[in-house]
Amino acid sequence: MPSPRLKLPVIQNWNCHNCGGCCKQHEIEITVEEKERIEKQRWDLDESIPAGKPVIEKLGLSPTSKRYRLAHQADGSCVFLNEQGLCRIHAKFGEPAKPLACQVYPYAFHPAGNDVAVSLRFSCPSVVSNLGERVDQQEPAIRKIVDQVLPKRRKTPPAPGLNSRETVSWPDTLKVVSKLNQFFQSKETPFEICLLRAIGFVELIESSRFETIRGERLEEFLELIFQAILQEYPADLKLEPVVPSRLGGIQFRLLVAQYARKDTYAESSRGLGRRIALLQSALKFTLGTGRIPSLQERFSPVPFALVEQPFGGLPSESEKLFLRYYRVKIEGLHFLGAAYYDIPFAEGFNHLALMFPAIMWMARWIAAGEGRANLKPEDVNEAMAIADHHHGYSPVFGLPHFRSRVKNLSRSQDINKLIGWYSQ
Repeated sequence: MPSPRLKLPVIQNWNCHNCGGCCKQHEIEITVEEKERIEKQRWDLDESIPAGKPVIEKLGLSPTSKRYRLAHQADGSCVFLNEQGLCRIHAKFGEPAKPLACQVYPYAFHPAGNDVAVSLRFSCPSVVSNLGERVDQQEPAIRKIVDQVLPKRRKTPPAPGLNSRETVSWPDTLKVVSKLNQFFQSKETPFEICLLRAIGFVELIESSRFETIRGERLEEFLELIFQAILQEYPADLKLEPVVPSRLGGIQFRLLVAQYARKDTYAESSRGLGRRIALLQSALKFTLGTGRIPSLQERFSPVPFALVEQPFGGLPSESEKLFLRYYRVKIEGLHFLGAAYYDIPFAEGFNHLALMFPAIMWMARWIAAGEGRANLKPEDVNEAMAIADHHHGYSPVFGLPHFRSRVKNLSRSQDINKLIGWYSQ
């Protein structure tokens, strides 16, 4: 089968700037072949690795388990991360010698019919800051990685569900995704309005029937509801903040708590004590009173009430960031189907829509911890990197109770309220 066409984001730049962040955030599971290759590199003879320190650890309790991961240092960093923030394997043997998971990051590859949609993970600070060469001009290098990721006898997977009841063909699914993306291409419209428009569009997709709407008829239908949404949410619409419902506030805070966690895989992060601490934190987030549990070192235990005060609105620089973030995620299909717990289009976008208020909540948390009542672009950048670390990768977001939480926030219109409330 010939190599698939790559659908690359045209508004995103990226090159690695050796910050080492990815090597401190992720567990790197490796294949048996990668394990054998690393063992042949004889790191047991390398003085940069502490004597007696294993570089590979076995996963699972079964004696027959063949799952392995790279070991971690005491602070959660990968055992191969050196003091300069560089990978020891890369420095000594070149990039192809690294595990494939390390070569792929921060790219994410998702099926788009016979093509492959390329997204990026904004957990990488260089992705957030749009640093480096344009991604669409790096196709040869990206294709080398894709060829390693895709199975040799690849079959086109079925299209994801469009809503909770129906699935249409891949070409028609991509038409819906493309129309959704158009809401974020207006440079004159405030970001919050773009997002509310997109939510209104998705609500109509969820409530519509598509048995006889296909091909050209679908295109006509999409344009019709697109124009209707533009009229319902004009660019000069003034958002009046509405307090989210009490239940909506509880569900949202629990969602934020999940995004705010730092789940590295150092031994200190495991065990009964860790689970009890997380349970106690969940209770505090449910109540929403007193001081916020820090969850990780970056967050200060400030009062919940501080985060609920107006923070001067979204910085103009952050408006551009969010527009880029949503376009990259939508174009890369990074919110539905195989890329996101096999969730349908409409439901998946509600998850993605909630990223905005979640990031804004954490940005306020960062600012409040520094004694400020106004947001800086750096606060939003950092909050986005923390939150997007989990997007599509933390298993909990695909579990029934979490999906039910997002559905409840959608049905109660609390997603719209949360967007307006945390835009202040």
